[in-house]
Amino acid sequence: MVLGALLDAGLPLEELRRALGSLTLDGASISTRRVLRAGVSATKFVVEENGEPAHVHDDDQGHRDDERGQGHDHEHGHAHEHGHAHHHAQSDAPAAVAPHRHSHRSLADINALIERSALSAQAQGRAKELFHRLGEAEAAIHQIPIERIHLHEVGALDSIIDIVGAVFALEWFHADRIVSSPLNVGGGMVTAAHGNFPVPAPATVRLLAGAPIYSSGIQSELVTPTGALLVTSYASAFGPVPSMTVDRVGYGAGDRDLPGTPNVLRVLVGESTDQPRTERIVVLECEIDDMNPQIFGLVMDRLYAAGALEVYFASVQMKKNRPGTLLTILARPEQREALASIVFRETTTIGVRYHEVMRERLERTVVAVSTPVGTVRFKIARLGGAIVNFSPEFDDCVRIASERGLPVKDVQAAAVRAYLDRE
Repeated sequence: MVLGALLDAGLPLEELRRALGSLTLDGASISTRRVLRAGVSATKFVVEENGEPAHVHDDDQGHRDDERGQGHDHEHGHAHEHGHAHHHAQSDAPAAVAPHRHSHRSLADINALIERSALSAQAQGRAKELFHRLGEAEAAIHQIPIERIHLHEVGALDSIIDIVGAVFALEWFHADRIVSSPLNVGGGMVTAAHGNFPVPAPATVRLLAGAPIYSSGIQSELVTPTGALLVTSYASAFGPVPSMTVDRVGYGAGDRDLPGTPNVLRVLVGESTDQPRTERIVVLECEIDDMNPQIFGLVMDRLYAAGALEVYFASVQMKKNRPGTLLTILARPEQREALASIVFRETTTIGVRYHEVMRERLERTVVAVSTPVGTVRFKIARLGGAIVNFSPEFDDCVRIASERGLPVKDVQAAAVRAYLDRE
């Protein structure tokens, strides 16, 4: 449902297909179709394996569901019921129960797939962190060390596509802030591989710690482990729709059409109207001169995955004339403790200093521009409503240049011409 909503809001299906295709998941294919859910038109995201739906399940009435692609084997992590929006998300969608038919993968297998993918380093780090967090939740519930757990809970084809696809999609939109409504968890019981469980399922409850939840009385599972994982990992706040100008709206459909309740997830994409151009951020720094330099890349990935705004390294000369590296992190003040913990855990430093500063930023949006060589995203910066800067997304230009055998500079030039012609 998350991917359906984000595709409905403007994410090109071919871009998602390219990103997921780089995972080399043999036999997997994705597609979309328009459906109605309680009278609301929405995009249904469909996953197929070897030409067949990735799930087979029965609905609450015991009838075969022929609109598969978002089924859920709970507590086995396949939900998109309450995702996350760029600035706001809302879902009314119950989930369905789906027994898996296909092979599953371990965390090490999934990490290897992600590392071979065409995702950016930041997206790869975020995806691996998400799977690790989900694996920790399942391992704790089943009392199995995470290194021993074979993740049928998260290793199925559809689960990998759900999580990795959501990471790619949210990066594609370049959202600065993600807000979710409180989560309607539903009610009743769900059937999982280990038996029947009350809603919300054990893994879901563990992943929802700290998030506001409620039940509207619907006797169905409305938030599942994967959905809980995504929303709590990405949302910086929970509450009503923030003050914003809406640019795009996307609706992602669930499997079933419930009478009187649209089984959809809604994503609003737009610009905040109550966020000042100046904001307070925190700067964390430390110097390191005794660490394997190979580790720095991993540290950067994990800091970005945890929500850092910027991470960069600079060469410095330290005491005893030793060459060293200055690690600098820009983050929101509420992220300081979590990011400092990552630095202590992953590096050899024994101290991190920090201070708060004010920064001024331009209003920013991302638009997709069709060019003669392919679709390129542009970052648009505005001051008082007037465009003062625009630039093509470098990763898009590199990808197109590689696919077409062109110099990157030629792709950049073609993209700029197409943008100016459009304007």
